Amino acid sequence: MAIRLEDKRQIVAEVNEAAKGALSAVLADYHGTAVAEMTALRKTARENNVYLRVVRNTLLKRAVEGTDYECLNEALVGPTILAFSQEDPGAAARVLKDFAKENDGFEVKALAVSGNLLPASQIDVLAKLPTYDQAIATLMSVMLAPVTKLARTANEVPSKVTRVVAAVRDQKQDAA
Repeated sequence: MAIRLEDKRQIVAEVNEAAKGALSAVLADYHGTAVAEMTALRKTARENNVYLRVVRNTLLKRAVEGTDYECLNEALVGPTILAFSQEDPGAAARVLKDFAKENDGFEVKALAVSGNLLPASQIDVLAKLPTYDQAIATLMSVMLAPVTKLARTANEVPSKVTRVVAAVRDQKQDAA
């Protein structure tokens, strides 16, 4: 079915707006994926704040012009589904990687982060990036460790003195 020119402009503008605010992008070949599976993928993407869209390659090339994701033009061959991570750089990679494990017809083609095109084999690296909350928790634990160790060390001194005094008392009681 043909798309009207006004609809094409709207699609390009929408994808361009999503690309400007995205932290990473993942392209995948969805050939052979059933409609019910694609619906489940879209639901998972919404839950993880991932912008997911099937876009014609020619429109996608126009949409990513002037953005960090212009490097994706090399990978635009065949049926393509586009996923932009909006809040967490690894979200789109995690969603599409998990979906590809369960669906044989679905294959990740390329990824892009900060204007760099990465091969599909690098999806594990991007998918394993911590979420914002995980990164903050790790940072807090690293920052808290020295303070905790200092508190334990400071607490250990009175404990040792108490044990020494108790040992001397026990020695004197045994001697008497």
